[in-house]
Amino acid sequence: MLEGDKPPPLYVVIDGSEYETKLGSYCWSGNGNGVCSDVLGVQDLLEDEPPISVRPNETIQFKLNYEIKPSEVRLAQVEQDNKGIEVPITNNKIKAPADKGVYYHAYSCRWKDEKDETISSGDAYYAFAIVVE
Repeated sequence: MLEGDKPPPLYVVIDGSEYETKLGSYCWSGNGNGVCSDVLGVQDLLEDEPPISVRPNETIQFKLNYEIKPSEVRLAQVEQDNKGIEVPITNNKIKAPADKGVYYHAYSCRWKDEKDETISSGDAYYAFAIVVE
């Protein structure tokens, strides 16, 4: 059973430094109560947040401080039209793009019910932006 009243924070770790991502829309069944929150898209959510500086091809690691690991995780690079391009995650890591520029990302997690995998106990998406310099 999940704990807490909302999903745990997700951090991106770059060169040993941790950066908290922005929690977006979620549904969470922690402590026996279910709650859902719907928020704006990735770029709107990050409007007042500066992007995280990275080098081309730098390793970016994802860190979720929560005992129960998600059943599924996905990462999408979000374009201006809010369409996402899936980015493969290997061992909780990705490589930053080689080309300079600002890149918006949506990291999504799902925690499936232990007894019935067709039921979601919780899901969340987190937003972050990087700038390749």
